Amino acid sequence: MNKVLDKGYVRLVDWMGDDLKPVNAARVSFDKESHEMTDADEKLIGFLAREDHTSPFRHALLQFECYAPLMVARQWWKYIIGSGHKEFEGLQDPFTAWNESSRRYITEEPEFYVIEPNQWRSAPENRKQGSGEIISLKKGADWTAELLDHYNFSLSRYEQAMADGICAEQARLFLPAYGLYVRWYWTASLQGVCHLINQRLANDAQKEFQLFANEVKDLTSSKFPIAVKELVKF
Repeated sequence: MNKVLDKGYVRLVDWMGDDLKPVNAARVSFDKESHEMTDADEKLIGFLAREDHTSPFRHALLQFECYAPLMVARQWWKYIIGSGHKEFEGLQDPFTAWNESSRRYITEEPEFYVIEPNQWRSAPENRKQGSGEIISLKKGADWTAELLDHYNFSLSRYEQAMADGICAEQARLFLPAYGLYVRWYWTASLQGVCHLINQRLANDAQKEFQLFANEVKDLTSSKFPIAVKELVKF
């Protein structure tokens, strides 16, 4: 389990195959199969990645358990509904899956992302989204206190509503959305995972998501080191 931010994490739950999986998926065209990685196999992975022959990378799968603030989770969700590759333009990628815990059914203790005083970022000067430099520690401390007050007030209303008999699926409306931690399982092909890594390690990606993407990269590299080296640009 790789920890991220103050309370978040990414855990590799399961996976199918290793670097030989895309190799043999490609070699089957010639009725060939490799049983151990060779220099020729490594070169083949590089060729497939370089020439955008990506279907062999969709035969390997990875399943992650993720725990992140909603502002990260809802960007991550794009890699379900918007992760179609050339073959599936405009469609949901059939090589992805997502299952999330629901506050309609559970009353798990709410946890929120608390930004440390030295982590508040300024608005960028020349873009409508993203962030700039870290603001002063004094101003950051003031806004961390404000954020905690907001969480505590909202959490008290949520708990009061539940105590007064309000159902969980309505009481949850009192919880601040974007900072609330949510938990989910994400399963994707090796290609789909590397697609996320490439986009979310880019310089213009949200900083919090970059941190999660970096952990996904490390976990994926532990099982598919050659493929990740060839498919990931960062």
